[in-house]
Amino acid sequence: MNIVITDGFTLHSNDLAWDCFRSLGKVTFYERTPISDIVERCKEADIVITNKTPFSAETIAALPQLKMIAVAATGYNIIDTQASTAQSITVSNIPAYGTASVAQHIFALILELSNHVGKNSQAVANGAWVSAQDWCFSLSPIIELAGKTLGIVGMGRIGQQTAKIAEAFGMKVCYASRTVKEELPYSAVPLETLFSESDFIALCCPSTPENIGFVNKELLAKMKRTAYLVNASRGQLIHEKDLAEALKEGVLAGAALDVLSQEPPSESNPLLTAPNCLITPHNAWISFEARQRIVEMLMANIQGFINGAPQNVV
Repeated sequence: MNIVITDGFTLHSNDLAWDCFRSLGKVTFYERTPISDIVERCKEADIVITNKTPFSAETIAALPQLKMIAVAATGYNIIDTQASTAQSITVSNIPAYGTASVAQHIFALILELSNHVGKNSQAVANGAWVSAQDWCFSLSPIIELAGKTLGIVGMGRIGQQTAKIAEAFGMKVCYASRTVKEELPYSAVPLETLFSESDFIALCCPSTPENIGFVNKELLAKMKRTAYLVNASRGQLIHEKDLAEALKEGVLAGAALDVLSQEPPSESNPLLTAPNCLITPHNAWISFEARQRIVEMLMANIQGFINGAPQNVV
């Protein structure tokens, strides 16, 4: 098999071992592939491994030798799956590789909102403790998580892992989901109830045509003024202008986001300058362990395809 890796940089590949793929055939590795170069670089490929390099219907039509597109991520919206099907190209993805890492990041954000470790540490580095009159200080009130309510929107793998962590902190958990999961020991509540009663809200649901921008002015208005919103799922879930205005007006206490609607964001994104808004650059998934699982699952997906037993086919 002739295997082309179009954009290894997306997995921060310098610390990952890609040599395993050489046991399957000839491997050509690219850090990045501009759209204008996709066809030229992939014209002899039997299998393509891609993360963010898109494969449109036009591109797929120009690659008659292509037999498989192995997406190195869970989302596969960069692939025209109808065109792939029409050309008998198998498309696979990587489900559930980052559950632990993303849930961990959600709580890193929650802890920063409640304990302000980064803010206080930077103050010490800037000399604030050396010049302080007292033996201790805190730039912002510290919040104890025990007894607080965490509302989780979406109770899939990441939502359930987040709930387990919340329990370890002594938090109460409720959730809103398309389906009630009777086997879980948490209260399923309507979305509006979750937003009005929770002290922290974590978005753990995928982006679909039905829920784009569902966190809007009306829903935010139901939150407690002391509550916080956390999103490490998809930026498109939030109406960003509404959230920025709500933060300015003190409708909620703050927000912590790992994702935005456009990535990288434009300088005009209102959340970049909104008060009480923490933003990390979409790196909840990026632990070494999670990325290593991607490589291992890619290997299994391609090996299964070659052996006539494809898996994780979308």
